Amino acid sequence: MKYLFEDLKDAVVIVTGSGRGIGKAIAELFAEYGSKVVITDIDEATAKATAEEIAGKGGQTLSYTCDVAKMESVESMVNDVVAKWGKIDVLVNNAGITMDGMFLRMKSDQWQRVIDINLTGTYNCTFAVVQHMRKTKKGAIVNISSIAAHGNPGQANYSASKAGVIGFTKALGKELAPFGIRVNAVAPGFVQTAMTDKIPEKLREQMLAAIPMRRPGQPIDIARVVLFLASELSSYITAAVIDVNGGIAGL
Repeated sequence: MKYLFEDLKDAVVIVTGSGRGIGKAIAELFAEYGSKVVITDIDEATAKATAEEIAGKGGQTLSYTCDVAKMESVESMVNDVVAKWGKIDVLVNNAGITMDGMFLRMKSDQWQRVIDINLTGTYNCTFAVVQHMRKTKKGAIVNISSIAAHGNPGQANYSASKAGVIGFTKALGKELAPFGIRVNAVAPGFVQTAMTDKIPEKLREQMLAAIPMRRPGQPIDIARVVLFLASELSSYITAAVIDVNGGIAGL
């Protein structure tokens, strides 16, 4: 079925936080369909390892160490990508962290760091990339939000950041539509990654019991939806949020 995504062949795709987990799965899937993939991560070693792994399978990659919370770091990366590959067709804002804690014990740095990376980082990367996309009057931006946008106890900072990503997506999707730039979001539910593997077993069982499909999501489940939103198959979709959560009720 690769012919469905022929428009993504040779597309230049930046995936933030793609050294591991969901971001890595997204980058790998784009590479499978012939895209030129930019691997960015705050961890230099994982970024390089993922880029080398994809290149070893015949993919075209660039690797950058990038702190999305710092505009100068983002602009340096984006400008270098354009200098080397001439354009940016797709941006996937995936980079994110958690620093969980009950609100009454949450320190200001726990709040600020999560907002800086998850929300301000999304702004930084989008702002830098849109400067180039608007010149060609085309582009697709996919932001990774979360089921936590609806509110999770112990995650006031994370929930606020991911709810902000949804508001940002809806506003920008409308604002950039006249420029031919589409902006959408994916809101994953419980996805099995190294981060969620650290959740205590009893809590994991409770979370799985709340999922009608009775299984955790896998990174590839998210990657497939991102690929769709980046492709011409979704050419009339913008300012939308797609939930990928196994059918969790009440959302």
